Amino acid sequence: MPSSMFSGSLSAPSVNVTIDTGNPFLNQTVDGFLKIGTVAATRAVAEDTFTAIKRGKLSQECLEHALKRMCKEGAYWGSVAGVYVGMEDGVGRIRGSRDWKNAMIGGALTGALVSAVGNNNKDRIVTDALTGGAIAAASVFLNNLT
Repeated sequence: MPSSMFSGSLSAPSVNVTIDTGNPFLNQTVDGFLKIGTVAATRAVAEDTFTAIKRGKLSQECLEHALKRMCKEGAYWGSVAGVYVGMEDGVGRIRGSRDWKNAMIGGALTGALVSAVGNNNKDRIVTDALTGGAIAAASVFLNNLT
């Protein structure tokens, strides 16, 4: 009896950019900023491209809007990622261990800081801190499953 088989592999593209500032802590922070900032900028471009196609209109104004949004989103999410990576690494250095607790504390501190900068009330800041810590800890647990 004939049989067929399909085999394939999918590997994510890997882009490694190394920036040496002379400080390992700052190197990780800059790396987080660049990686997540690039993802956010790409997301903004994809959304604006979809919107332009949906409207059936592409103009210089649409392109300028897309570029501004790309820069704004990239800078914002890159900054958040840089703060998180720096907080997680700093907590790890202070605690002297590398585990999920560093991610949880770093995520909570980052969530609180980003929320406080947004002029939110104290209940929202606490909620954002808890959310940041939970997401960061869950991310570490999920990464350790594989």
